[in-house]
Amino acid sequence: MTDQETRIVFFRKKGIRKIIHEKEWWFSVIDVIAVLTDSLNPNDYWYKMTIRAKNEDGIELSTICRRLKLESSDGKKYETDCTTTEGLFRIVQSIPSPTVEPLKRWLARVGYERVQEIENPELATKRTRMLYKLKGYSDDWIEKRMRGIAIREELTDEWQNRGAREQRDYEILTAEISKATFGITPSQYKKHKNLKRQNLRDHMDDLELIFTMLGERSTTEIHRTESSRGMPKLKDDAKIGGDIAGGARKKLERRIGRSVVSKKNFLKKPENKKLL
Repeated sequence: MTDQETRIVFFRKKGIRKIIHEKEWWFSVIDVIAVLTDSLNPNDYWYKMTIRAKNEDGIELSTICRRLKLESSDGKKYETDCTTTEGLFRIVQSIPSPTVEPLKRWLARVGYERVQEIENPELATKRTRMLYKLKGYSDDWIEKRMRGIAIREELTDEWQNRGAREQRDYEILTAEISKATFGITPSQYKKHKNLKRQNLRDHMDDLELIFTMLGERSTTEIHRTESSRGMPKLKDDAKIGGDIAGGARKKLERRIGRSVVSKKNFLKKPENKKLL
């Protein structure tokens, strides 16, 4: 997955967070419980539910879950119990609710979309292009964004194969490239653009996307050329790859007399309408 971004999907107008992990959709268990039970404390409901399932049926519901970082309403990411479509089918069987069957049909649909995309990657590409088009992005911008997504996926595949395992490792390496390319980390960049939950790259202009691609593609090539392994070496490569892009950025900035790092974003505000 690129950027491991939390997505929110809606079931009967209630949000359920999901994220791609190991090429599969993982859903927030707490969000699903909140939808099914209307409990004032879904976390407590889930805890009691795991105890009851263990005592009465000998089932360890926690074994079908993983703690993944999902973005919360405050814009920060917290470890949250998540499970796959199959796991949720097992969990919701233990919840007495008239909405269980409609939810199961909904889960089957939203989970199957990802299965289709894995079997036919062109479907995922088409859906992504369409979403950007509907949001009002230009065709030229979409082409750059899609190319950037492909380059990012190539890089994260290299990281996984060369010793980076946790999401935290990816965040560290991405920050190294960003610092060397733009002089700021992704979190600092988001603040610079006045973004909160939004995906940073969806709010970059052409030049910002191009230099992001250069930094990440350079890093990938260095990994391959030097057969890099392990986080210390990957981190060094990330800095060098970012330095290459950063050097090109500074050279351009001197020539055009302005910073490439822009405060502009694609948020739909009155003063910002002309960006789309």
